[in-house]
Formats: sequence, C-alpha cells, structure tokens
Amino acid sequence: MEITDVEAFALSSPIEPPQDRPFHGGTRRLLKRDIVLVVVETVDGTRGVATAGASSSAMREYFEGDSKSTFADVVSGPVADALEGETIDSAAELHSELATTDLPARLRTKAISAMDVAFHDIRGRQLGAPVYELLAEGYGTDPTTDLPLYASAGMYMEPEGYVEQAEVIEDLGFFGYKYRPGIGVEGDRRTVELLADALSECEVMLDVHTWWKLGEAYGRETVRDLVAHAGEHDAYWVEEPVEPDDHEGYVDLAETGTPLAGGESEETPEGLVALGETGAVDFLQGDVRHHEGFTGCRDAVEFCRGRDDVEFVPHNFGTWIGLAANAHLVAAAPEADLVEYPVFEDDPLFDAEPDPGMYPFDLAFDLIEGQPDVTDGVLSLSDDPGLGVEVDLDVVEEYPFVEGPWTEFHYDDD
Repeated sequence: MEITDVEAFALSSPIEPPQDRPFHGGTRRLLKRDIVLVVVETVDGTRGVATAGASSSAMREYFEGDSKSTFADVVSGPVADALEGETIDSAAELHSELATTDLPARLRTKAISAMDVAFHDIRGRQLGAPVYELLAEGYGTDPTTDLPLYASAGMYMEPEGYVEQAEVIEDLGFFGYKYRPGIGVEGDRRTVELLADALSECEVMLDVHTWWKLGEAYGRETVRDLVAHAGEHDAYWVEEPVEPDDHEGYVDLAETGTPLAGGESEETPEGLVALGETGAVDFLQGDVRHHEGFTGCRDAVEFCRGRDDVEFVPHNFGTWIGLAANAHLVAAAPEADLVEYPVFEDDPLFDAEPDPGMYPFDLAFDLIEGQPDVTDGVLSLSDDPGLGVEVDLDVVEEYPFVEGPWTEFHYDDD
C-alpha cells in the first residue's frame, strides 16, 4: 500500500462538572478524558484508523512532561514525514520504517502501536476481510467472533456502592466485574467480602494500581495481606498490585496463591513477555494500543500458547475503536477469549438503574458511527472488512482538545 496521508487529532471529552472521588489519603479529581485519533489514507483512498490513549494504571499524562496534543503533533509531523509517499507491504516493513526515526523510545513505541493498528485496518479493507481473519492466518487458528466481556468500572466509593454497581453488571450478563479499590485497608477488605457474598455468576477482579500510587501507600506487608484476603474470597485476579517494573514484587505476591494480572504498563513488547517469564502472573495483559499493535502483541500471545499457568487477556480502556482492535486480536489469538469493556456513564448499550458507569466519556461512544453488537455480556464481531468500524470525523470539531491534565490527585498532607 502506498501511504499518502497520516493525520492525528488530539480530542478531549470534558467531565462537567468535574468529579471528586475520595480515596485513602486524598481526593482524585476527574476533569476530562483525552484521546488521539490517528487516520491514515492510501493512494487508492482506503482509510485506516487507530486511537492512542493513556495507561490508566500509571495515572499520568500520556508521557512525562508533555500533553496529548504533543503526541498528535508527533504523528502528524515526524511519523507522517517517515511514511507519506512510502509503499508499505507488510507490518514488519512499517515497524522498520518507524524504528529509524529519532523519536524517544516511549513515543516511538506508541507511534508504532497506532500505525500498526491502522495498517491492519487498511489491509483488511483492501482485501475485503476482517482483521481477525488476517491475524488468524498467522496464528493458524479458526477465529472466535463471540467474545465474553468483563466490565471495568468501580472507582473509589463506599463498599456498599461497589456492590450496588456490581449487581447491575451481573444483571447485564458480564463475565466479571473489575473495580478500583483504595478507600482504606478496612474498606478494601470489606468490599471484597461484600462482593463475594453478593455475586453468584459474575467473577470479581481487583484493579489495585491505586495501592502503590496512594499518597500514604499501604506498604508491602499490608498489600500482601490484602492480596491474600482477595484470594481467600475467590477473586478472579488482582491486577497490578505493585509498580509495573517491580517483577520481584509480583513473584513475592504470587506466593499467596491469589491469581495476579499485569502487563498493561510494560513499556515494550519485550517487557510484556519478560513479566510473563517470571511465572508470577496468571493473566498477561498486553494492549495493541500500547505494545506495538497486533504485531507487537504476538510474542506475548505465543508465550501464553499451550500453557496452563498464564492466559493472554488484553488490557482495553478507552473508546469503541480500542475495543474493536483488542477484540479482533482476541478473536484470532489461540486460547484467548476474554475482552475488557470499560463502562462509562450513559453508555447507550445499556438501560440500567443505577447507572453502572465510572464517569462520563461521551467521546468513547461518539467516535464511531453505529454501535458494537453486545448482548448479555457478549461482544459479537461482524465480518465487515478491517476493524469493522467507521469513524465519525465530526468529532474533530465537536470535541476540541483541552489543555491540562485529565485527572488530578490532591493528598491530605499537601
């Protein structure tokens, strides 16, 4: 394919009014959510898309010291300069072209991730095939297009609030309910206990990146006790219980016997596999938006293949484009079937009371025309070519970028 145009748009979805969420030792203020929409066009007019987004577990801006608009400038600048006018015949060739740029390593990885997804979207459209069919050919698999979802929700509330939300999630048919604790040691313990008693069909996952980001961090022994407590109450997994690069910490906590998950914050595909090689995680969470696209995630998928001690379950936190991309990977990947579905307020797919969403993120839904096919907690992928989604470019005017952080942490001792 000959690439003629590469553009990126920084977009913001305001949270109005801002929301304050008390947690142990402080308050988190939610101001907006940001994304970068990447659009790539070829000489025959075929267009492919991708999104880039912040790692929610790291709770930082997209990269240190700059804003999302800077990354959009990088894609529309150096990345476009490297690719426009070039004929790219394979994903490997695409990666090689971008590897020669002088971008900082983190930016280069994020750029490759977005371009790899857009490349596959274009290739699928040109061949009249969904991306999962292209990927399945490489994996030697028969694609599975009906994929169970687990709901990613629950952020800093009283224990009874988590339960109320989880019961709605269970009624909607989701495989699991993942929530963010961090309301204090006793509150976190009680939440696990109440959820174990309240849910009968829905699995419980804890996304505990907050524990090591608290102004008054719990401490290693307290974290170990909480991880063990979650396991004693049949938690499906405890996610990111230590800082991403603390592989020894993962190994130590694995001794509790509680299933652990992690990987979304690994900075490279190699780091993702290295975490798996520790033997400490039961669920390895790559993400096509963070780990060099479908191509970069392949080594992690293959690492999990044929093992009974670790499963590939992608991280996915953002828009319906990101959902589609990671779902196509799962549909094709061997021995993978579970997809993360972030639940935001006023999700048009669900009519439920109370609203199980974390906070508003209207752009997540408005970015594409139409809606995903989700019934009783199962996402069904169509056989439409490429990613099977059509971007509504009106969002570029409707969701202009707003400078500043998307979230702020205010600590009681500041």
